Amino acid sequence: MSKDILENTELEMDAALDAAKRRLGKLRTGKASPALLDGMVVEYYGAPTPLKQLATVAAPEARQLVVKPFDRSAIGAIERAIQASNLGLNPANDGMMIRIQIPELTEERRREFSKLARDIGEDGKVAIRRARQDANDQLKKEHKESAITEDEHHQEREDVQKLTDRFCAEIDQIVKAKEAEIMEI
Repeated sequence: MSKDILENTELEMDAALDAAKRRLGKLRTGKASPALLDGMVVEYYGAPTPLKQLATVAAPEARQLVVKPFDRSAIGAIERAIQASNLGLNPANDGMMIRIQIPELTEERRREFSKLARDIGEDGKVAIRRARQDANDQLKKEHKESAITEDEHHQEREDVQKLTDRFCAEIDQIVKAKEAEIMEI
């Protein structure tokens, strides 16, 4: 039973790590990344539609994104959605595709994004710690019900702590790399 707790905890921690990676991927740096437009929703024929279903997004150059819609009639709606987003991007429509130049970040903006990256990392670590707390509560309950011995209880808690340390270190490493990418000129 306690092995199931450990496996479930690892899955929860892995999900928290993946969520932090996704959020950090959407964080704007000075470079063009198709991940910037992930999760963007476009009002298409009166229905909110994910951009991924309407177009392909590519980064042909370091500072440019290209959005090529599958249906040319969607270009206007896609352009409006990009302008309405709070990404600070200015799309240019040539009738076939939308080109987006990624502007240089100011020093102040870089610091804001760097702080945001640290906040995202901290949110990820909080989710990991929450998973640890849930696992420790379940182990304590099993110990009280005499399903596991005192030694097994301590060993399982140590294993949960090792998992927590591993995932927190991984988040720290990802955040540090993202901060370096943001601060790079």
